Amino acid sequence: MVSSGFVKTEGNELYYEVRGEGEPLIMISGGSGDAGFYTYVADILADEYQVITYDRRGNSRSTRNELQNFEVSQQARDAVAVLKAVGHPSAYVFGNSGGAIFALEMAARHPQAVKAMVVHEPPVVRLLPDSEKWQRFFANVYRTSFRFGVQAASFRFNLSLSIPFSAFKTVPKDFQQRVTKANNESFLIRYEMIPGVNYMPDIEKIRQNGVKIAVAAGKMTLDKRKYYGRTVPILAEKLGCEMATFPGHHISFFDMPREWATSLRDILHRL
Repeated sequence: MVSSGFVKTEGNELYYEVRGEGEPLIMISGGSGDAGFYTYVADILADEYQVITYDRRGNSRSTRNELQNFEVSQQARDAVAVLKAVGHPSAYVFGNSGGAIFALEMAARHPQAVKAMVVHEPPVVRLLPDSEKWQRFFANVYRTSFRFGVQAASFRFNLSLSIPFSAFKTVPKDFQQRVTKANNESFLIRYEMIPGVNYMPDIEKIRQNGVKIAVAAGKMTLDKRKYYGRTVPILAEKLGCEMATFPGHHISFFDMPREWATSLRDILHRL
């Protein structure tokens, strides 16, 4: 059973969904910011956790006000606001891609809201030895969206992800319809992308806060040495925490939900 609601915070209304009745687990989505990213695995994990998912501000069923004010710090506060709306002072936290960046900001600024955290393939490219190359790449994607349109920019960005085409065949139709209708991809490229990839996690603060954390990447991501996976061993070393391997690629919660959910469950049990 899925219940849903809205919470008003900092000028926007955020849509959220809740499944299950166990320990709270909030799952933060990356680019295109829709609760539907985790539909399959949330249904599986709801036998043990109360799984909380939500549409991030500016995406899908959440409102899109004050666009110029997009901040990573605000995204972290949004996650805390959703938790409080559901009735929890703290929860287990999972973040994928851009959502992993927002989770890292939670660990630094809102440790009281985090029971333990799994950070999956965060594109914190400033940690990479070739960081300037990737910052130039994203700046070019951003410029492309204004010179040649969002579709051209999106194509360029998606090529860098190298996600198997077969994965997109398993995306829920209602999710696909929402993100298309709301132009979530445009919002990602024009507003979310640059603040995200320019973010540098406050490693020292996270360590001082004593947040229990694991960083993770899919096996395919690691094998292909994708930039969003190359950050993971670097981050694990800097944080002095576990590095875990998930099955599949950047979004295998779509095409391998059962195996993927098992991996997340195992890591949460260890934490």
